[in-house]
Amino acid sequence: MTESTAVQSNEAASFAQKSASQTFNRLLKYTAVRLVTLFVTVVIGVYLTILIANMGGYVDQILKGEIRQGISTAVSMDPALRELSVEQRSEMIADRIRIEEERLGLNRPFAIRSLTYLWNALRLEFGRAMNMTSDSGSRLVKNIILERLPSTLVLFGLSNLALFFTSVFLALALSRHYGSFIDKAVVALSPTSAAPPWFYGIFLILIFAALLRWLPFGGMVAAPPPDNPFEYALSLMRHMILPASSLILSSIFLSIYNWRTFFLIYSSEDYVEMAKAKGLNSRDIERRYILRPTLPTIITSFALLLIGLWGGAIITETVFNWPGLGRTVFRAIGQYDTPVIVASTIIFAYLLAVTVFLLDFIYALVDPRVKVGGN
Repeated sequence: MTESTAVQSNEAASFAQKSASQTFNRLLKYTAVRLVTLFVTVVIGVYLTILIANMGGYVDQILKGEIRQGISTAVSMDPALRELSVEQRSEMIADRIRIEEERLGLNRPFAIRSLTYLWNALRLEFGRAMNMTSDSGSRLVKNIILERLPSTLVLFGLSNLALFFTSVFLALALSRHYGSFIDKAVVALSPTSAAPPWFYGIFLILIFAALLRWLPFGGMVAAPPPDNPFEYALSLMRHMILPASSLILSSIFLSIYNWRTFFLIYSSEDYVEMAKAKGLNSRDIERRYILRPTLPTIITSFALLLIGLWGGAIITETVFNWPGLGRTVFRAIGQYDTPVIVASTIIFAYLLAVTVFLLDFIYALVDPRVKVGGN
């Protein structure tokens, strides 16, 4: 009997070791395939961004025209060069144009430069901006982006976090009172989210800044900025009220409606009805039978919300004169500043790829039905 038990124990240990080895190999294979797939996707997306930002090379012709016009105007308006002959001035203009084109890399074919852009972008080597500068006067793209990042995180981080958690909790409360007056009011107001944030922003500026004069028209802080940290924080909060309100108003009702419908679907499942029949507390039912199955979706929405903060909102920041990343990208598009546009896109692409990769493992942690690398 003892010998039989020992044999069974050895067989169980061997089976467990074999199962662990298969699980590890499955995870390793899945991780490798997933990383390669995401990397290829990032490369394709970034290269397409480079092509679009340069209009397939047409931006090079625009920049060459601007260089030629600027140098020709500068030489013709310089009093010290008026004594030169036409041939000498033409030669000087041609030399200066050649030097400037070499400095910007416009003397090389666009096909070669696009691959160089791609290689540098994948290594997070963004180089120097073509036209834009940071407030400190630096042309390094990383300095331009890092200078505007805190402003975007402050405004859109607080606004979107407040929007997300408020929507989830209010939607969960509405799912308990389906068909109530408040529930019907939220459903009726959900189409108001069709208007973008900047649309509400214009009306808020007209009412609270132009008409009532309660709040500032735009900007991040008062000019000049207060020296006292407490007064600076108060000025920042006062300037945030209108843009944050426009962001929340444009999405709050539709977000509540979406989450409320989502919770209602799970509330009608058979296992929820069984839990109610057993007499479980409504709070326990929501926590164990409604919120837990929906946790992967909630986590996904929250993760995508966080990485969505990177881009900001181009038009909303421009309307409120908010010095964030969205307004920076808007200026870069207007000035054909390809390095800034590509830098913003590649960082977002990396953030999205890492988030999608990690979410697969998070799903397996929060939902026992999910197996990484399984069917």
